[in-house]
Amino acid sequence: MKIAIASSGNKSDSQVDARFGRCPFFAIVDTASAEIEFLPNTAREGFRGVGISTAQMVADKKVEAVAAGNFGPNAVNVLTGAGIKIYSGVSGLTIKEVIEKIGKEEIKETKGADVSFGPGMGRGMGKGGGGRWQK
Repeated sequence: MKIAIASSGNKSDSQVDARFGRCPFFAIVDTASAEIEFLPNTAREGFRGVGISTAQMVADKKVEAVAAGNFGPNAVNVLTGAGIKIYSGVSGLTIKEVIEKIGKEEIKETKGADVSFGPGMGRGMGKGGGGRWQK
C-alpha cells in the first residue's frame, strides 16, 4: 500500500503533523518495499483552498491512503472522491509508528472531516470581523 502521511519534518522519526492541508511535508510510504519519499507541501502557503490543493497534490502521487491529525471537509471530499482512505487523529505519533499501527489495523479509517471551517474560511458568518456580528 502507498500511504501519504502529513509530517512535521523530512525524517522517518518526524512527528505526524496535526494539519493535513498546511503540514510542511508528506512522507510517501510504500509499505511493500518500505521506501519513504519526502514531498514538500507546496500548497500549504495558499490563502484559500489549501485543503483542496493539498489533497489533489497527494492524489497525484497515486496513494491509496493518507494520515494526519485532522482533515477539513474540502480535503475529505477530494480524497474520498479519488478513492483514498483517510486515517485521522494520529498527531503525536512518528511516521514509523503510524506505518506500524496501520499495518496492524490499530488505526481505523475515518469517514468524514474532523475540523470545520473557521472564521473567514469560506463558511463564516458573512458579517466580517472574523465571524463577529457588526453593530
